[in-house]
Amino acid sequence: SCFLRHARSRNYLSESEAWKLESLPLDFGDYHPLKPITVTESKTKKMNRKGSTSSTSSSSSSSMMDPLSSVLDGTDPLSLFAAAADPMTSTATMDSTRKKRDKDDSSAVRSDFEPWSSKRGEILARYTTTEKLSINLYMGSEKGKHTTTGSAVSEKVRTRLEELDDLEEGSQKELLNLTQQDYMNRIEELNQSLKDAWSSDQKVKALKIVIQCSKLLSDTTVIQFYPSKFVLITDILDTFGKLVYERILSMCVDSRVSLPDNFSPESVNDTAKETCLNWFFKIASIRELIPRFYVEAAILKCNKFLSKMGISECLPRLTSMIRGIGDPLVAVYARAYLCRVGMEVAPQLKESLNKNFFDFLLTFKQIHGDTVQNQLVVQCVEIPLYLTLYSPAIDWILQCIAYRAPEVLLTEMMERCKKLGNNALLLNSVMSAFRAEFIAARSMDFIGMIKECDESGFPKHLLFRSLGLNLALADPPENDRLQILNEAWKVITKLKNPQDYINCAEVWVEYTCRHFTKREVNTVLADVIKHMTPDRAFEDAYPQLQSIIQKVITYIYDFSLLFSVEKFLPFLDMFQKESVRVEVCKCIMESFIKHQQEPTKDPVILNALLHICKTMHDSVNALTLEDEKRMLAALINGFIKMVSFGRDFEQQLSFYVEARSMFCNLEPVLVQLIHSVNQLAMETRKVMKGNHSRKTAAFVRACVAFCFITIPSLSSIFTRLNLYLHSGQVALANQCLSQADAFFKAAVSLVPDVPKMISVDGKMRPSDAFLLEFLCNFFSTLLVVPDHPEQGVLFLVRGLLNVIQDYTWEDNSDDKVRIYTNVLHLLSAMTQEAYIYHVDKVDSNDALYGGDSKFLAEINKLCETVVAQILDHLKTLGKEETLKRQSQLALYFFNTILAHGDLRNNKLNQLSVNLWNLAQKHGFADTKTMVKTLEYIKRRSKQPDMSHFTELALRLPLQSRT
Repeated sequence: SCFLRHARSRNYLSESEAWKLESLPLDFGDYHPLKPITVTESKTKKMNRKGSTSSTSSSSSSSMMDPLSSVLDGTDPLSLFAAAADPMTSTATMDSTRKKRDKDDSSAVRSDFEPWSSKRGEILARYTTTEKLSINLYMGSEKGKHTTTGSAVSEKVRTRLEELDDLEEGSQKELLNLTQQDYMNRIEELNQSLKDAWSSDQKVKALKIVIQCSKLLSDTTVIQFYPSKFVLITDILDTFGKLVYERILSMCVDSRVSLPDNFSPESVNDTAKETCLNWFFKIASIRELIPRFYVEAAILKCNKFLSKMGISECLPRLTSMIRGIGDPLVAVYARAYLCRVGMEVAPQLKESLNKNFFDFLLTFKQIHGDTVQNQLVVQCVEIPLYLTLYSPAIDWILQCIAYRAPEVLLTEMMERCKKLGNNALLLNSVMSAFRAEFIAARSMDFIGMIKECDESGFPKHLLFRSLGLNLALADPPENDRLQILNEAWKVITKLKNPQDYINCAEVWVEYTCRHFTKREVNTVLADVIKHMTPDRAFEDAYPQLQSIIQKVITYIYDFSLLFSVEKFLPFLDMFQKESVRVEVCKCIMESFIKHQQEPTKDPVILNALLHICKTMHDSVNALTLEDEKRMLAALINGFIKMVSFGRDFEQQLSFYVEARSMFCNLEPVLVQLIHSVNQLAMETRKVMKGNHSRKTAAFVRACVAFCFITIPSLSSIFTRLNLYLHSGQVALANQCLSQADAFFKAAVSLVPDVPKMISVDGKMRPSDAFLLEFLCNFFSTLLVVPDHPEQGVLFLVRGLLNVIQDYTWEDNSDDKVRIYTNVLHLLSAMTQEAYIYHVDKVDSNDALYGGDSKFLAEINKLCETVVAQILDHLKTLGKEETLKRQSQLALYFFNTILAHGDLRNNKLNQLSVNLWNLAQKHGFADTKTMVKTLEYIKRRSKQPDMSHFTELALRLPLQSRT
């Protein structure tokens, strides 16, 4: 009860000076905390770091590795910076980098080569069928599985050959009428059977499965599915090739030391070589050409075990074997597979790859032969569709040939295409495979070749699309740019089929945006609208239309320029489907937030973006996910933050009012608007330097009113509490005292509604910690809030204490007492002659009451009530299961008295001693904490006017846990 009558008088300025940290000059020299530790020969290496003693470098230093440095291999900027002073470190880093670079140079295929795996998914998605498919499955056989008693090699070989023959003698089952998905499932089963057979050491069975799968590649009965079939079957072949290679490699391990990557055949032992030869002999005994070719190509890499020239000798032979395949489609995919394997195992052997392609060119006329034509008639497949089946294979072959090829070779390819009569299929593949820079530099040549192409087989618009894809990656000669666009657009704009049109237009929009002004972009957009609006054709082209928008905003990110493109907003109107429209709006807003550097008040931008944000907001409904709401709100908030009318604060407030009415369903946006309006009020105060005129005072009150009526519409109770507090502080700073009181009263009246559990990041958590944090902030503000003349002394503090008293706290929680202890901090600060902080131009209670005795008496009464509550609670914790909590709270209260009480008073001194003893009474006190607290008291006793702490320290015994 005597706590506040004897509150310690504080001189906050002198305390701040006395307790602030001492600053010391520090000369780092060559010391850097992130610099790697190095061992040196020096006996006495001295560092200039103050306070550190030098010693001889120990051997243990070398074992200490910085985990970040080890991962980054010394190439991170901090390590390079730190190592700059150390020539040894610099040299080591340079050597490491050079070794890496040299290693990269030796590898012919680098990351800029697009791998087959990236094309796989696209082919499977593009080449589909609804027709029924058939497949021959290997069923296995008992024949030949008996164990041979003879040990003769010839008997063993005969048995193996019989097993292989068994496959071709009918140990298979034909499955008919399979759907595409069933067919793919069966192929996957075969792949799994291969792995199972291999793991159970049934190598011949595994080979039979691979042969069976390879045979499927000679079947073109459902011709439009052939490219996808090729992808599925070659996956199995790749698996087989990998298994065989790893098996032979494992046989080369000698004394647990494996072969290096660039091993020579001389380092391979005889057993491994014999096994490898055995595989090639088995494959050579396969009767049919196609499976023999594919299976040998699959294990081409195994030639490395036999001879240095093995692969270079095999590639030309395999290339020649393909000449025996009659069907041109089957043959071109066989060539593609050989290129694929060749690029993987011997990318330097470009000659064989080139020969492979030139062979294809020689047989190209077969495509238009009678055999193929008859087959297409039977399957009801048109020539244009048939020709597109060649694209993946030819594209891949050309990509392999063109990779890092000299200009001479590429020019030769162009000439060969011309000799074939500018065949559209080949020309398209050339533009797909060759470097974009090469194509772009010869754009007019290619346009000339496209014009001369026969359109009956391969549509010209696809050729222009391929050309456009190259021009999106590389720039053509400046003088040709407009002519190129005109030539291309002449063809594109004449297309009647909306899907064909939009597929081409989408590509050429990027070229237009890259090289031309908004006038040309506007013309292109207008043309797209004209083609896609009739019969609502845009409904089937949303992905392409989205892509066009994305490209436009990628190149025109000055939004005043973008919205001055007349046809941009009408283009957006084509997105009628809500989900797509919202996605497009999100793209536009992301671009705005990313590129808009300066705040804007441009009415064109504001109106357009308000419309776009409104579209996003209106898409929110009861089924919208929280993540989606968060994303939309973040984009709208980004826009709101970028709007500024400069010194026209009234216009700014009007914008916020309009935004509130438009975005009322997104809570984070309302929160942002409240913060923005509070910031606007503080900006006004800053401009007026705290001296409001009648006009600015009225404006600030309007801002405060905006916040006061918006906060209750929020659902999160802690958001409301914090915004009431924050807005009250803003009102107080702007001398709106009655409005500030209204905010604080609203906060006080809201505290009883705080639930026991609240949702935090989707999980339910106890609310006590959040409430404790809020109340501590609230108490800090209440120190400077002046009393209302009609409400009595400390009416807000009393009201808040009553609410805390009535709030239902958890039985096992001490938060109520911790809050009361913090109230004592507040009441102690209120008794000082001058408060620790003030609000400019607002008189707090220290000025209003001037230390009046009645005022101090009221504070003392409050204090008596609070201290009584704390002591009562400490008594209730006397049970065995709550003794630890009692110890912690007693020490917490002791520290409060130590900091804020005048311990020259005997009663207060005795209370502190009792609390100290209570904290240690049952052995739950932390000894380290008690020791440090006692040391602090002894240090304080040496300061002026603190001699009574010496006596106190003598009265505070330290008890051991025992």
